[in-house]
Amino acid sequence: MNPEGQSWTTLNKMIDSSNYANKIINHEDGLYSITTTPAFAIGQTAYIVQNPGFNIMWDCITYIDDQTVEEIKHIGGIDAIALSHPHYYSTQVEWAERFNTVIYIHEDDRQWVTRPSERIIFWSGEFLELDEGVTLHRLGGHFDGGTVLHWKKEQGVLLTGDIIQVVADRQWVSFMYSYPNLIPLPATQVKEIAAKVKKLKYEKLYNAFHRVINENAHETVQKSAKRYIDALEGRFSNRI
Repeated sequence: MNPEGQSWTTLNKMIDSSNYANKIINHEDGLYSITTTPAFAIGQTAYIVQNPGFNIMWDCITYIDDQTVEEIKHIGGIDAIALSHPHYYSTQVEWAERFNTVIYIHEDDRQWVTRPSERIIFWSGEFLELDEGVTLHRLGGHFDGGTVLHWKKEQGVLLTGDIIQVVADRQWVSFMYSYPNLIPLPATQVKEIAAKVKKLKYEKLYNAFHRVINENAHETVQKSAKRYIDALEGRFSNRI
């Protein structure tokens, strides 16, 4: 975060500067991350989820160039883009145009779309299956339409952006209304989030900043929600 406030640029200026590149990493079978170096804006990570015959880009980063497009085409391209919340909308339309695909955004966050496009599909309700075994779930919290992606691969994978945030100690996660201002979510909303994801089966969890819980992620989210709620309601005395 820049203490002097926000400044603005364009994608073309970034490309012309030759200062930036995207790093694509294969984390496990069928899952790649895309991160811009050096870090740009808030430095989030996008992911490519490879379901059989259908590739989903989860969340978005700003920087995209010809080399990035060719590398992603080499691993099968992008058949759909899905967003967790508005902080990662970024150059989503440019990405959709380069890969001739559509963008899924929950309708509760429609007001935050500053560049309308016919490629954007505003979905409604509490869940949407993009492909067999790949489902979006609206949790709310950080934004009204805050969404996570559940992938029924093996024992299950949950990709959360920062709707559910992995903290420094990978045994815990947290939930925030505002990260820059450190404003917590109310206990009632954390209870709702925990109840929704309790129904899902997942062993691993990936957030938007290369933090990963490699095992027991389901248990981690539930115990973290309880600790969070206890703290807000005055029942928490552990100062770790």
